[in-house]
Amino acid sequence: MQRRSIAVAAAVVAATAAAVAFTLPSLAGTTPESDSGTTKAGVAGGVSPQLLAAMKRDLGLDADQATTRLNRSKWAGGVTATLAAATGDSYAGAWLAKDGTTLKVAVTDADAAAEVKAAGAVPVLVKRSESELDAAKSKLDAKVKSASGLTGWYVDAPTNKLVIVATPDAATDPATFARRAGVAADAVTVKISKQQPKPLFDVRGADPYFISVDGGTARCSIGFSVEGGFVTAGHCGTPGTTTTGFNNEAQGVVKASVFPGNADMGFVEVNGDWTPRPVVNDFKGNELPVAGNTEAPVGAAVCRSGSTTGTFCGTILAKNQTVRYPEGAVTGLTRTDVCAEGGDSGGPWLSGDQAQGVTSGGSGDCTAGGETFFQPVNEILAANNLTLVTSGGADQGDATAAPTESASAPPADETAPPADGAAACGDLAVQRDGTINRTGKAQAQPNGGTFRARAGTHTACLQAPDGADFDLVLQRLTNRGFRTVAQATGDGVKTLSVEQRSGTFRYVVVATSGSGAYSLGFNVQ
Repeated sequence: MQRRSIAVAAAVVAATAAAVAFTLPSLAGTTPESDSGTTKAGVAGGVSPQLLAAMKRDLGLDADQATTRLNRSKWAGGVTATLAAATGDSYAGAWLAKDGTTLKVAVTDADAAAEVKAAGAVPVLVKRSESELDAAKSKLDAKVKSASGLTGWYVDAPTNKLVIVATPDAATDPATFARRAGVAADAVTVKISKQQPKPLFDVRGADPYFISVDGGTARCSIGFSVEGGFVTAGHCGTPGTTTTGFNNEAQGVVKASVFPGNADMGFVEVNGDWTPRPVVNDFKGNELPVAGNTEAPVGAAVCRSGSTTGTFCGTILAKNQTVRYPEGAVTGLTRTDVCAEGGDSGGPWLSGDQAQGVTSGGSGDCTAGGETFFQPVNEILAANNLTLVTSGGADQGDATAAPTESASAPPADETAPPADGAAACGDLAVQRDGTINRTGKAQAQPNGGTFRARAGTHTACLQAPDGADFDLVLQRLTNRGFRTVAQATGDGVKTLSVEQRSGTFRYVVVATSGSGAYSLGFNVQ
């Protein structure tokens, strides 16, 4: 059947993303008991005792309290993703309260607040949506070169404002900077900090892996195993750079890296002498398991490990922060109150047994304390078509990520439809109904708007009226407008499933022939 072009507020274009595959070696100092991958670190309820001990030392939590917080943050991550999609343009961010268990979700209208409450979270009515604050932050990002003395900025969901971080003697007045960027004064607050973030690598000879930099040797820390290699920080080597392992043996080659700019992410493809394993070294003779990659919310407990300082824990303070390093600004980082030092760059971050990110940079040290930023791991996986190696095996639902926008958005009807299409549509977490009165018309969902989503799998199902043919399109907002990333065409119930990095999305229902009422179910996992 010949398909009509789709025009809903913006032209639909397709983009192409490169695909690279990788895997991670085992870390120095690990103590496997056998070739089966079991270790001396026992795991109770998915949380290793070593990680619980680190949380007790750094957060003052006993084992029960720590386990409760980690379980709650994993639950909150799933609920937040669903609510972000369900509340669409009204969504304004989410966070765990100081007790570590109460999930608060900010929204801009009362109807959305009712959905939040029904999901078991606490609604907070605010003035600005997350998309509005993200747009304001993008205006600041565009003026980064004129921000002398300002070390970064981020969207702060609890205050519903942009926070600009400035040094005490900043040459640029934060309020003036915001005003010249076109950001309203009442949408901004200023935080004064003496901290000066920097990438955390050292040029010195030690483990666990090394790269050649300007005639010397720089040390970084391995992040997480992916098929074929490992992920790490982008500032830990440019494409083509060779790496050696903790034993000074040839290890691999940097295949891709981004730094500075919109990420601090890198991949190393390893040779056949190195084996990917789903563990993190705590540098106390133990291995911490990696079971998945469910993203934890602001306010969640998080721990990191690095080859200089070992394992330390703290709290996620903010997401999508722009950080101004001496080498240039990096956007999209997660801010924490965890310490780190040179050589810890690239190292892994865990919330329980869930991978969160890799160390980018920070300020302070693990004697006096400090703050550290990490690059979210789901962004690395999705942007480069990588598969995380996990203790649950490759068939775990949250263990993979795939390409972003593709040149030919995959029609979901290439996949076998569910036996009972109507029932399957109703099983998805977010439900929306609509009516299209004429062939050739289209509607955007949810509710004519968009929704924010973390990196993960977008699943959708469309039930068209009898005698009509409706198509389903998933679009992603880019700096050039909306782009189609997946579509479902053909006969019968339309279903689609596609991996995407985090961003702003919308579904478009197109009446190819006929008219009437339809039902749409969708979710992000």
